[in-house]
Amino acid sequence: MSTAIITGASRGFGLALALELAGAGWDLVVDARDKGDLGQAATQIDAAGGGRVMPVDGDVTDPGHLRSLVEAAASIGDFSLLVNNASMLGPSPQPPLAEYPMDVMELVFATNLIAPLRLIQVSLPYLRETGGTVINVTSDAAVEGYEGWGGYGASKAALDQLSNVLAAEEPDITVYWLDPGDMNTRMHQEAFPGEDISDRPLPATRVPAVMRLLDGHYPTGRYQAADLLAEEVEA
Repeated sequence: MSTAIITGASRGFGLALALELAGAGWDLVVDARDKGDLGQAATQIDAAGGGRVMPVDGDVTDPGHLRSLVEAAASIGDFSLLVNNASMLGPSPQPPLAEYPMDVMELVFATNLIAPLRLIQVSLPYLRETGGTVINVTSDAAVEGYEGWGGYGASKAALDQLSNVLAAEEPDITVYWLDPGDMNTRMHQEAFPGEDISDRPLPATRVPAVMRLLDGHYPTGRYQAADLLAEEVEA
């Protein structure tokens, strides 16, 4: 079975996707900043499937950590899927751009844009060889003018365009930029402190959209999970 790297896999959408891929037999390299949280997640992932699970804790803004992820995937073999899922929200609550702290803005872009590109660059020799896939997790904040979402949204808009250009430059791999939509996650709760977000879908309900991309031979492009899931229902 093929090998995938999933960043930000200790909770939320990243963990839900890792559990699904493990159940489908994938070998996985997963990362998160907190070693304890990642270890607990790796135990869950390992119990979900028969493939190998290699947890590599670290920060995606550290180039050395990114190289370690790719080295781990290469050591397993058949590295054919990279999911750039790790993201940084920014301040909570979200401030207007007029008051946005620039040191935090730099961290948001370092996490949400620069780190994915660095990881793509290190991964490309392997993905070209396997005819692999890159999935960059984006957001509707990349295209909508939501108040307070200027930092996060701008970083995701840049990730969208990076994905678009990457697809044009790398015809031997498939590139998807996927908007999973609102979900009941810790990061989404941080975006709305004090509010009840229990009505948002759980991350596991959006994972079938990724599996549809991987199984359905969709062309390179930007997709919304809700649209992919609607197609599945109609089918």
